[in-house]
Amino acid sequence: MSAEARPAANRTLAGIAITLLGVFVFAFSNAMAKLVMHHAPVGETLFARSTVALLMLAPFLTRADFTRLRTGPDWPLHMVRCVFSGIEVGCYYWAITGIQLADASTIYLAGPIYVTAMSAVFLREQVGWRRWTAVIVGFVGVVVALRPGGQALGPHVLVAVGGSLLYAVSLVAVRRQRDTSNTMLVVSQVAALNLFSLLTLPFGWVMPTPLEAGMLLFVGVVSTVGYLCVNRGLQLAPASVVVPFNYVSIVYAAVLGYLLFDDTPAPATIAGALIIVGAGLFILLRERVKERT
Repeated sequence: MSAEARPAANRTLAGIAITLLGVFVFAFSNAMAKLVMHHAPVGETLFARSTVALLMLAPFLTRADFTRLRTGPDWPLHMVRCVFSGIEVGCYYWAITGIQLADASTIYLAGPIYVTAMSAVFLREQVGWRRWTAVIVGFVGVVVALRPGGQALGPHVLVAVGGSLLYAVSLVAVRRQRDTSNTMLVVSQVAALNLFSLLTLPFGWVMPTPLEAGMLLFVGVVSTVGYLCVNRGLQLAPASVVVPFNYVSIVYAAVLGYLLFDDTPAPATIAGALIIVGAGLFILLRERVKERT
């Protein structure tokens, strides 16, 4: 390897390593949240998480970030993204109170695949028949994982499906907001979540024990670290390189679910996850082919 190529390769390896760490941190944070939600309402857990995240990230915002947000042409879309992102996180947290971490993670794996279809409709991006086929295959994987007619299809599953669709919409919105700083994107998302969860507190608040309060604080800190790791991974390496490693989240979710909750993923969940991951990797491969042509 030439001296010129070595730094780029090192940055790519660092990006992959930090992305893997970030995905694990998120999975661990979700597992801790599922534990604490045995005692605390979902809204209270989300309020604690978002408050901690705001306190950690707000000092890094600059006046230029606010000016660019206020005067930019896409501020209505930015508001839509914030609303959808806040609701989406709430959907995920409520879903994992009733289904396995692996089931929820499998459903959410389809989010980036939905982005491909939505980008063709809303962003006028060119999507060829190969990628449309991958989108359909990915949707089939979701149907397999849902096991229609079986025990898995219920309100928590349906909420997770709705959350994954909102997650995809928020990702499409981010594509339109490339000039907005990563810090502002994360803080605005967390601020919306903070507001929504605050509105739920009068309807459900349980005074946490010192241990539970510590766990709530831990969830907030760890999830914020996850945001920072994932963003840093994208800064160090191309998205087409690091994004496939996000699919490792299903492995993390399955292992943590087994260790902490004695959950064993159903064969249909595993089969659906494999189909979704395969479709997602094919779409990423097509993106790389397009970049080279």
